[in-house]
Amino acid sequence: MLRKWEIARLWARLPGLLVCALSVGSVGILTGCVGAAEGSSDSRPNILWIVGENFDLDLGCYGAKNVRTPNLDGLADSGVRYSNVFSTSPVCAPSRSAFLTGMYQTSTDTHNMRSHRDDDFRLPPGVRPMTHWLADAGYFTANISKIGQRVVGTGKLDLNFVNEGPIYQSDDWGALKKHQPFFAQINTPEAEYDIYDRKSAEKPRVKWVGEQWHPQVATPENVTPPPYYPDDLVTRQEWARYLNSVSGMDVRIGWILEQLEKDGLADNTVVIFFADNGRLEARGIHWCFDSGLHVPMIIRWPTAFASPRQIRPGTADHRVISLLDLTATTLWMAGVPRPRLMQSRIFLGPDADRPRTYAFSARDRIDETVVRQRSVRDRRYHYIRTFTAGAGFTTLNRYKEKCFLVKPLMRRLLDEGKLHGPAAELMKPFAKEQLYDTESDRYEVHNLAASHEPRHRLALARMRAALDTWITETGDLGEKLEPAEVVVPFEKEMDAWFGTPKWYVPRASATQ
Repeated sequence: MLRKWEIARLWARLPGLLVCALSVGSVGILTGCVGAAEGSSDSRPNILWIVGENFDLDLGCYGAKNVRTPNLDGLADSGVRYSNVFSTSPVCAPSRSAFLTGMYQTSTDTHNMRSHRDDDFRLPPGVRPMTHWLADAGYFTANISKIGQRVVGTGKLDLNFVNEGPIYQSDDWGALKKHQPFFAQINTPEAEYDIYDRKSAEKPRVKWVGEQWHPQVATPENVTPPPYYPDDLVTRQEWARYLNSVSGMDVRIGWILEQLEKDGLADNTVVIFFADNGRLEARGIHWCFDSGLHVPMIIRWPTAFASPRQIRPGTADHRVISLLDLTATTLWMAGVPRPRLMQSRIFLGPDADRPRTYAFSARDRIDETVVRQRSVRDRRYHYIRTFTAGAGFTTLNRYKEKCFLVKPLMRRLLDEGKLHGPAAELMKPFAKEQLYDTESDRYEVHNLAASHEPRHRLALARMRAALDTWITETGDLGEKLEPAEVVVPFEKEMDAWFGTPKWYVPRASATQ
């Protein structure tokens, strides 16, 4: 087990260990594991990432109800659907910083939401954006927002590093056919609240992006929100809007896949759909429950290339996979060797890494809200440790108080004595340790950390040890909090953007 000072010394040695200097010709030698395209002048596939914002497994192909997702369901029919993929963070910027570098955000000091945007921070020596490795290997890289006049993406990066140079070479879909092999990313506008006009504080309700045209498959009458929310019209309306945003995203993905076919690119392009973090709901995004970490992933292999043995069209893969592993696996698809000390694992190909037993995740400061959580998940059990005493679902985050209408609803019902069961329990501070059996408790409402059953005690001890080991071996930087002066500007910004609820007493006033 590496101690923290040993990890630091390895980081310092990384520049001399880099394996980045690969010419296009030398990369071609490495692609025998990928297979060659018929009639192609290059033996490497194109790679397309379609990144959804804030989704759990809420697609028809995963068994979700009240959604219409024919395009993603079709992608799953011709590809592989992954059922146990977990993001490294329940919020976008830390998660994206991880899967674009192949390093845990807690190891690279990119774990706090929207950090390092205006300082001189650089990634640790030897850590680079994945697109730079691909560009060095001859791949054309693009981040697409439009196909013709259709908006298919946002162009979003939202990374906690900004001084590494351009991340992509282009934003032009039309350039892809002329520049093969390519790696392209499309970040769909769904599911997200329409907040970027910075006027959310003035609105009675913040609308969802695209809600005016999303297919109205879900209605307040036909949806069933999770039991940790009150059964109320407000809850049902927002749950329906979320599910309709899933259907709306599928429409955009249909446009992408249709154009890929029209341009003659479908047969030599690996298509990967996944979400950056879990569901856009009050107990989802930001928190280390499955609803904040469990993400869909579908991979369709192109017919012009021999597929790896793990790709069997129309099947489901139930291995535990960290979303972090997409980085090294994408590099493998391109014939680029995994950089030394990269924490991402390869889950495809003849030399795939041993499957994970555990997927690890972390939550730290999100905007103005300083809460530290760590999570470890295996195929059945989920262990969450909350380091911040007193933190919980009710901890103030102005974005969530304004946009997630169920939060003020639950506060009111609690005050009126009308909140019961799991919803009432959710209003209490989180226990320091939480353990859930996700096979019997899919909504994670029965904390087994205090259970005396031998199987639960064994699972708790095993998961505790796994998390402790991960924290040490990866050099988790979350133990050291940011200075208070870093957080204060976020409090002011979030107040201007979303407003502050009347119930909140500022810390300075609370001590007077």
